[in-house]
Amino acid sequence: MTSSLLRPRGRTRTGTRAPGGAAAGSTAPTRILDWRHPRVAALVRELGTGPAGSVGGADPARQVESLHRVHTWISRAVRPVYSVQDERPVSEVLRRGRGSCSQRLAVLEAVARAYGVPTRVRGLLVDGSFWYPRFPRLRRIVPDQVLLAWPEFRLGSPAGAAGAPASWLTVSELLGGLRPVAAEQGGGFTNAGSETLFEALSRTAIDWGAAPAACPSTGPGAGAAAGAAAGAAAGATAGVACDLSAYVLTDLGHYDSRDELFARHGQTLCGLARLVAEPVLGRRGAA
Repeated sequence: MTSSLLRPRGRTRTGTRAPGGAAAGSTAPTRILDWRHPRVAALVRELGTGPAGSVGGADPARQVESLHRVHTWISRAVRPVYSVQDERPVSEVLRRGRGSCSQRLAVLEAVARAYGVPTRVRGLLVDGSFWYPRFPRLRRIVPDQVLLAWPEFRLGSPAGAAGAPASWLTVSELLGGLRPVAAEQGGGFTNAGSETLFEALSRTAIDWGAAPAACPSTGPGAGAAAGAAAGAAAGATAGVACDLSAYVLTDLGHYDSRDELFARHGQTLCGLARLVAEPVLGRRGAA
C-alpha cells in the first residue's frame, strides 16, 4: 500500500511533452547544476580534466571515459542516503558529502556541463512500490509515485559546431551500455542490499523503457508481477539491459534541465513532508 497524502497538491502530472521531444539541453549552469560554484569548480580541477569544454575535445570515447571516472568518484566520495530534497544544489550536496540517487546524478550532470557536454533530463513518474524493498516496514508512507529525473548526455561536437549533432545517450547507455567492462560485469539491478541505482549504472544498462530483458523482481506492488515473471530470464542474461519499464506510471517527456522539470511538476513530496522527513532520511544510508 502506497500513499498519495504526501504528494504536492495542485499538480497535474501528465505527459505534457512527447518522449524524445525538442528539449535541446544545455551546458549552462542552473540553480541545481551550479557548476560555476567554487566547490564544484574545485572538483572539476581535482578530477584533472582541464578547463570547461576541453575534456576529450569532441571525441565521444574520451568523454565516456572521463564521465565514467566522475561517476566512480561520486560513488566513492558522496555517501548514498535517502534525501528527499531533489532541488538541492550540487555544491551543497558536495559540501554535505552525501546525497540521494537523484542528487548524485545531478553531480554527474553538473560536471558534464562543466566539461562542455550538454545534458537534459527525461521526467518519469515511477510507482512507489519500486522502493518497497528499501522500506519494508514503512510501506504505508511510501509515496504512490516518485518523480525521477533521468539524465541524458550529448557527446561529440559541442552545440553550434559544424555538422549534425550527436544523438542523446541516457545515463545508463553512457555508463552501463557503452563500456565493455560494464557488459562483462553485467547482472540486473536487484534493488537489494547497499547497492543503489546510481552504483548499478556502472555495471548494467538500466532502462526505463522497452528493453530486451527484465531485471530480477524488485518487490511486490504494481509492476512487480511483470518483473517477477521475467526474473528467470534476466538471471540468465548477464550484461544486457535491465528493463524497469513495468514501474513507469507516466513518461513526462524531456526537459532542458532538472530545474525545469521540478518547476513544472514539483518534487516527489510536498514541502511539509520534505521538512519532516529530510532530517531523518537525509542521513539514513541506503541499505
